[in-house]
Amino acid sequence: MDHFRQLRDEPTGAYSYLIGCGETGRALVIDPVVSQTPLYLSLLGELALTLEWVLETHLHADHISAADSLRAWTGARVAVGAHTGIADADRLLHDGDHLRCGSIELEVLATPGHTPGCVSYHWRGRLFTGDCLLIGSCGRTDEPGSNAATLYDSVVRRLFAFPDETLVYPGHCLNGRRVSSIGEERESNPLFLNVSRDSFASTPIVNDLPGIVPIALEANHHCGRLIRA
Repeated sequence: MDHFRQLRDEPTGAYSYLIGCGETGRALVIDPVVSQTPLYLSLLGELALTLEWVLETHLHADHISAADSLRAWTGARVAVGAHTGIADADRLLHDGDHLRCGSIELEVLATPGHTPGCVSYHWRGRLFTGDCLLIGSCGRTDEPGSNAATLYDSVVRRLFAFPDETLVYPGHCLNGRRVSSIGEERESNPLFLNVSRDSFASTPIVNDLPGIVPIALEANHHCGRLIRA
């Protein structure tokens, strides 16, 4: 049986996801937070898993990624979207790519807008959407390279094209909920319901997500490693 865990960083409300292959003992983690590194390592040991991949959905601005930390501790490789601007990754991912980890296979979807390099991951009827699509909301559009019209297209034309029953696992918790579905978001997300592309693009996105932390943004350009002269 494969392993799946949703983990939350309380200070930022950021979600990360651990998926492990029951056959091979290989695992991957999506959007890890550096302060939670001991938790990830403990969970890997508890489940007898070997971390093979660390995946990012985008260049995070509100917390420091654990990508470089986990790579140092476990020897895992780091994969990021090709247009994130993140240096030092081991693999750059493009729209339509597939990433394998044992019997686990994820499809990469380019979903830019919140940032230019946002990607989502599709696995067995689940979408890991990062900050592109949140439960009842979406990512901010005031980060470097944000484009509201592009974000609208990513959500409405790309993600909402999936079947209603597709589960949505977001990058942040805004209302205490952990999971939604494409059908629910299409039918009730107030930012997109009966909202035109032009109207969406001209309205600032207001939510309770943490703001930009400059030192996090700086470190995350290098997979979470702070480089100073």
